[in-house]
Amino acid sequence: MCTFAADLENNKSPIMQKIVRFLLVLALITPVAAFASGGHGDDHGEKKEKTKEEKRAENKEYVKHHTNDSHDFGLFTIEGEKGEEDSHVGFPLPVILWEDGLHIFMSSKFHHGHEVVESNGKYFVLDYHDGKIYNADEHGNILKKEVDGEEVKLAPLDFSITKNVLVTILMAVLLFFLFRGIAKSYKTGLAPTGAAKFFEPIIVFIRDEIAIPNIGEGSHKKYMPYLLTVFFFIWFLNLAGMTPLGINVTGNIAVTCALAIMTFVITNATAKKNYWLHIFWMPGVPIPMKILLMPIEIIGVFVKPFALMIRLYANMLAGHIVLGSLIAVVFFFDAFLAKTAFVGLTFFLNIIELLVALLQAYIFTMLTALYFGAAAEEAHH
Repeated sequence: MCTFAADLENNKSPIMQKIVRFLLVLALITPVAAFASGGHGDDHGEKKEKTKEEKRAENKEYVKHHTNDSHDFGLFTIEGEKGEEDSHVGFPLPVILWEDGLHIFMSSKFHHGHEVVESNGKYFVLDYHDGKIYNADEHGNILKKEVDGEEVKLAPLDFSITKNVLVTILMAVLLFFLFRGIAKSYKTGLAPTGAAKFFEPIIVFIRDEIAIPNIGEGSHKKYMPYLLTVFFFIWFLNLAGMTPLGINVTGNIAVTCALAIMTFVITNATAKKNYWLHIFWMPGVPIPMKILLMPIEIIGVFVKPFALMIRLYANMLAGHIVLGSLIAVVFFFDAFLAKTAFVGLTFFLNIIELLVALLQAYIFTMLTALYFGAAAEEAHH
């Protein structure tokens, strides 16, 4: 660790240099590569010139599509010429539905929302714009029912392996083997080797600057596995969202909600008597004030994980929308200077977003440690 710190201080760490170069290249290629994955391209001479309104609608659809989850993993799209259908390059994912029985098939059967899929006597269609699957008749008409005077689309229970689910699973597997390898590297000695040279200072930082100050010297060890897991899980997913693949896992409120629920459960399941005493009958406070403060403290128990959920979700989703909008603007203007200016601005914001990806993982971990610290605090006499 000392060797790593000395090399880093002298800007001679080969690991750090490679990581920095990778992040800079990633930020540079995203303005062009991410837009290519959305199905945009230069107009060919034989193509009809698009109007401003058509470009604006296309750009809006691009941003929306790249922030939503999907039932296939699209890499990029090649625009068709002379009215031909666009070609989507990627791979399908398993569709798992429950509608009067189990239905399992690959998402390629939907042909990107153009085909009706029949399974065990039931028909399903994919709305490619919102990425959801609905019940339909044999002609592809979505079935609806009236609820409180409004027509509601009928949808099956969807347990599919979507793009976000696949990336989440892959990231969990990556973390498992990465830190398994880091743990094995210490069997040969106390000095870190390989990837541990980079990750050890971060792990030590989380222990010494987040866990111990907020939880305490005696109680932090039992929370460290979760704190390390949630920090690297969020950070790696945020970095994956910076690639031109339309990945937006941490910008999905279902994912941030699951993380917040786990923090909520661990906090309250491990809380000591002193924690509950300060919520239901705060010591050292007059009885009338105890009665007034108790409902406020109870509400606070649920507000804290809610704030965790919204903060991560809103920041990451907003970042993806802003970057996607700027990338779309590059292809909206015809002037070369305007295109160049927005490419430079997008590159600069990509650098900022790389810092935000790390910052959001840090904030989530820090607040989680604060909640754990309140739950593990001993009574002061």
